[in-house]
Amino acid sequence: MGLARTHAVTLSGVEGRLVTVEAQGADGLPATVMTGLADNACRQAPDRVRPALRNCGMAVPPRRWTINLSPAGVPKTGSGLDLAIAVAMMAAEDHVPAAAVSGVAQIGEVGLAGDVRPVPGVLPMVVAAAAGGVTEVLVAADAAREADLVDGVRVHPVRSLGEVRSFFRARAEGVCLDLDMPPPVPRAALAVPDLGDVVGQAVARQALEIAAAGGHHLLLVGPPGAGKTMLAERLPGLLPELGGEDALAVTAIHSVLGALPVDDRLVSRPPFVAPHHTASTAAVIGGGSRAVHPGAVSRAHHGVLFLDEAPEFRRDVLDGLRQPLESGEVVIARADRHVRLPARFQLVLAANPCPCGSAGGQCLCPPFRRNGYLGRLSGPLLDRVDLKLAVSAVTRGDLTLPPGEPSSVVAARVASARGQQGERWRDLGYRLNSQVPGALLREDPWRPSARERRPLELAMDRGTLTLRGLDRALRVAWTLADLRGAQRPGLDDVTLALDLRTPTGVKVA
Repeated sequence: MGLARTHAVTLSGVEGRLVTVEAQGADGLPATVMTGLADNACRQAPDRVRPALRNCGMAVPPRRWTINLSPAGVPKTGSGLDLAIAVAMMAAEDHVPAAAVSGVAQIGEVGLAGDVRPVPGVLPMVVAAAAGGVTEVLVAADAAREADLVDGVRVHPVRSLGEVRSFFRARAEGVCLDLDMPPPVPRAALAVPDLGDVVGQAVARQALEIAAAGGHHLLLVGPPGAGKTMLAERLPGLLPELGGEDALAVTAIHSVLGALPVDDRLVSRPPFVAPHHTASTAAVIGGGSRAVHPGAVSRAHHGVLFLDEAPEFRRDVLDGLRQPLESGEVVIARADRHVRLPARFQLVLAANPCPCGSAGGQCLCPPFRRNGYLGRLSGPLLDRVDLKLAVSAVTRGDLTLPPGEPSSVVAARVASARGQQGERWRDLGYRLNSQVPGALLREDPWRPSARERRPLELAMDRGTLTLRGLDRALRVAWTLADLRGAQRPGLDDVTLALDLRTPTGVKVA
């Protein structure tokens, strides 16, 4: 009986924090004292661990247990610390050598029968363990494939506390007990909606290509059945696959939410997230009373966030989008901490022109309702949207047109344009035109000539374009130039960018 020390990981948003777990048993009245800002699920760990150890043949005599979780000022949430607490108590009772557990991290929940169960967020937890210098991690067997996505860490899958005991006893003798990794699950083929399925809508297809090439936000306004949702669903198919750190970040978010694919591989396709218009602020932006959970904006990180029937969303939800649209992250403030959640996404808004959806046809709405419907989208929000498009209904003549280009052809142009952007902005730390600060585009050598600036200046003089709107129009103009392989935008690019920002029939800020 003595002091034992090992490691665990807790989650803060979508990031892990390495935690040192210390356990010591002493003579006295049986009790358990846990220090270190543990939540209810974490404080209940000893109540699960003690019967689990007994059911695995490891006696735990009645003692006064002190379990310390440090850093003490970091909140510890969830049941993911169960396994580390169990290992620390096993070492304190000499069921395993204390020296063998000190340099290993454990992640998992413990059942009363001694079985080790997976918990959400294993991937970011293992990333945090690796960043903290830990090179070996014990995880539940069902989460081993997910944990093995992290380089530089040796993953040991365990199914029970009995296997944990065998592993550490062998490790103390200098023997590495290789536990079987679960067999890989075959990856299912993903059906990606194809742009070639869209009938007509040549202008909308062009706007979708521009949005994909430069990472621009998009508003589609049109009657029901015009194809707004169909167009939005095809935007991810035009984006390049995620790689490297982007794929790891997206996979980590899915891991925290318990939404990883069954094959436990990196998420390589840009996500497409479409919350319902009744969703709350916490569901869309993120939040939670104790543990902070990512919302839809974080699930759409490096992908597409689609708000169908956008004016029907709550005003506070729509206004909450402003911060991530500008900074690419959400900051959730709590009394004791601030949690940052990644949220760099492409926003696609879709709306009917009026509540009944028949504006331009047999509209049943009174004028004041028709005029104020799109006004539910605030000016500051619309000012952050680069492309605004009025989508008309599909006509009988559109059905006779030849099929449009498939996604593969358009995606090739998008990839070429993105490659040109990456080369141009690499030294400045940007990858897409949408990420470049407007102030930079208004300075030499990126500043347009006086002739090219003229349409933008006239729009500002008329009060139809703000300074933020001018900057976003310049970004779109650069994307148009990239799509046609030009070195810099010309007058036609600037004019088209302005037209796409202030189209006829769409109320804008």
